[in-house]
Amino acid sequence: MNGGSSFEELNGSGSDCSEEVEIIVNVGGIRQILYGDILNRYPETRLAELMNCITGGYDAIFSLCDDYDPGQKEFYFDRDPDAFKCIMEVYYYGEVHMKKGICPICFQNEMEFWKVDLSFLDDCCKSHLNEKKEELEEIARRVQTILDDLGFDTSESRWKRFQKYVWKFMEKPESSFPARVTAVLSFLFILISSIVMCLGTIPDLQVEDAEGNHVEHPTLDNIETACIIWFTIEYILRLMSSPNKLHFALSFMNIIDVLAILPFYVSLTLTHLGARMMELTNVQQAVQALRIMRIARIFKLARHSSGLQTLTYALKSSFKELGLLLMYLAVGIFVFSALGYTMEQSHPETLFKSIPQSFWWAIITMTTVGYGDIYPKTTLGKLNAATSFLCGVIAIALPIHPIINNFVKYYNKQRVLETATKHELELMELHSSGGDLRGFRSDTHRSEDVKMWSHLKASHSDTFIPALSKEKHHRTRLQSCK
Repeated sequence: MNGGSSFEELNGSGSDCSEEVEIIVNVGGIRQILYGDILNRYPETRLAELMNCITGGYDAIFSLCDDYDPGQKEFYFDRDPDAFKCIMEVYYYGEVHMKKGICPICFQNEMEFWKVDLSFLDDCCKSHLNEKKEELEEIARRVQTILDDLGFDTSESRWKRFQKYVWKFMEKPESSFPARVTAVLSFLFILISSIVMCLGTIPDLQVEDAEGNHVEHPTLDNIETACIIWFTIEYILRLMSSPNKLHFALSFMNIIDVLAILPFYVSLTLTHLGARMMELTNVQQAVQALRIMRIARIFKLARHSSGLQTLTYALKSSFKELGLLLMYLAVGIFVFSALGYTMEQSHPETLFKSIPQSFWWAIITMTTVGYGDIYPKTTLGKLNAATSFLCGVIAIALPIHPIINNFVKYYNKQRVLETATKHELELMELHSSGGDLRGFRSDTHRSEDVKMWSHLKASHSDTFIPALSKEKHHRTRLQSCK
């Protein structure tokens, strides 16, 4: 090597000359020449240790690399060369950027091997790594949930097993045919209840009570009662069988369920008991106000629709974009309403009586609705109106793209997670010698199956999930990265 020191020279010179030494490393078939002064910038890394332990003999060298050629003075590492190129940036720039296309979890393993701390990883790459970690944890959670559902623990009490059975029956329609039928019935009850609520407001379908007031038809009332009874039984069963009742009660969708059934019982109580405590007119007003809360039932459809759940997530992830939209519209409404009011004051029959009244005109103009109840009559006013709706179209169109991207991203992520979960289960079934996972999980108390399960956890397949076992295993590829 030009300008380098031989292995024998290094034995006599000691570590003082390490900064003047150059070494050759071969990572995955890619040869590179590295210099001691650069590697010693981070002495706790593997390459710096390799540089400083050369004088320690072959045992010290082979503890840090996979192979060593004394003739060529070349150190061999059976690692990813692309990841190594990225990790080498830490010696030159003090930070590491992950190359596009590299699995983040595998890249983290490479950094751990080269003993480069994760704090050197750039923030943008850290967010990508955390996202992949969350995907892996989600796959592990789904697989573990499916495995738990396939069998039962005989050491549990009957009540505990009954709770699990009811929870699976009510929450997981795919678990059995009766569960699917129950989910379909629940979906139909939601639709029927929503339709009945709408039909009850049609005057031709209403009847008069003893006081001459129009009330819903008794048939619609009976259908409404049947739907509420179904919703009540469904909620009670899910609450009783829930593993975490506090989390269940505070969940958004379960709060929607309560709001869907609570007005019925409050109205029933006020109708039969409220008249004794307050005037009948006040009772009727309170009941009417509560009945409008029945519109919350339509949100129950989100429980049975993955599309609505995806849309909810997309909107939740787009709060920043929606906030920008509202800000743009608010500024535009204020500016164009003030200009419209000012420009229309010269017309004797102006419809712009005040700036607050002009807010309504600006809103319907910028959103391109245009009811026509308020419109400009002067030339400047019309020019202001044309500018306002052009600006409104632009302001509304700006956040649409990020919202659609969030929707597509979440939808594709759910599909990847479902595919990865199925793949993990197929691998587990394959490793169980072609046996059925259902029978495998239901008889895990037997010593033979326990041994088989231990063998399964110790498998080193390219898609094995370490989160499913207490041990850590090397993983060369992730299903979530495929």
